[in-house]
Amino acid sequence: MVSNLLADRPVYVVGIGLHPYQRRSDTTYVALGLTAVRAALADAGVSWPDVETAYTGTALLGMGASRIMLSRLGSTGIPMTQVENASASGSTAVAQACLDVASGHTDVALALGVDKPRKGLPMAPGEAGIENLEGGTIVPFTHFALLASEYMAVHGVTDEQVARVAIKNHRNGAHNPFAQRRKERSLDEILAEPISGAMTRLQCCPVGEGAAALIVASGEAIDRLGLDRSRAIRVLSSSTRSERLYGPGVGVDAALTAETAGLAFDEAGVEPSDIDVLEVHDAFSIEELLYAEALGLCGPGEAAALVESGEFDIGGRCALSPSGGLLAMGHPIGPTGAGQVVEITRQLRGEAGVRQQPGARTGLAHMVGVGAVCVVHVLQRETGV
Repeated sequence: MVSNLLADRPVYVVGIGLHPYQRRSDTTYVALGLTAVRAALADAGVSWPDVETAYTGTALLGMGASRIMLSRLGSTGIPMTQVENASASGSTAVAQACLDVASGHTDVALALGVDKPRKGLPMAPGEAGIENLEGGTIVPFTHFALLASEYMAVHGVTDEQVARVAIKNHRNGAHNPFAQRRKERSLDEILAEPISGAMTRLQCCPVGEGAAALIVASGEAIDRLGLDRSRAIRVLSSSTRSERLYGPGVGVDAALTAETAGLAFDEAGVEPSDIDVLEVHDAFSIEELLYAEALGLCGPGEAAALVESGEFDIGGRCALSPSGGLLAMGHPIGPTGAGQVVEITRQLRGEAGVRQQPGARTGLAHMVGVGAVCVVHVLQRETGV
């Protein structure tokens, strides 16, 4: 049996920072990243020389992004590793930073996600020399439109019910100063501008630019550096899986999510019913429903009714995508997964303002990346601190 390093040596998120997600601009990726890192350092109450290793998650920038950016904080000679895992790049940077600290190799680590969009999204699988049976004719929004059609037909769900995911998330994003989309939307607005099948423009995430940073540290480092332990959020588990061979008709991303979450729940020692706040990979509105069910929050076909009833609203049973999710917060690729952990940390500290889920103690961040890969983190506010 593999040892649970996070149980053997606890790891805590002690600092968080963001650069607002936004449309492509003239801002350099260096400025985006440093804004988030400086905010995380200030939030933690540490200085750059206290950081012993750095992981940068990015999918679009190309090689060699880290040193030229982070050297602006000081050339301290620390190990720097660039992480690419498609949409899960930032999540994987967080996982690597946590593992580094949990293993005892370092005491303080930086996990950073940063990206700027380029023309198109370069995909290595297209250069693999393996023929694609659908010839690239099914673009992502059509793929998820087909999944939505299947879900609605099997479970008797309407397109209006699926659209309520986007209504909720745009409402949450309207109150998030870091979100790319900051406007509440009506049902009519959400259902306007169809792109493919029942999938509409506002049910698809915007791909922009931004940055998200976290400082993770051991308990020993918290004491040694005199950090505020009451604001330190423990990382209970970090699980990563890639897709395997599934049977005909199985939804790969949902099945992979269920497998990865099962490992994360076992490692954390919590159940789906313990989750108070949850961020999922809702690049398309139907995904939130599929992943809520795969994560065990409810049974198959039940998520749409729970969204409609307000169970997944802020103040409901479980706040689902309180940041606005990818639909409203945005999906700048590299930062997205790290930004989810930033949001969970903010919620568990009780610092989310009007987006605060009351009494939030345990949270989960979930990301899927092309490949397919899945990364799940479970975090918890410790009692008695």
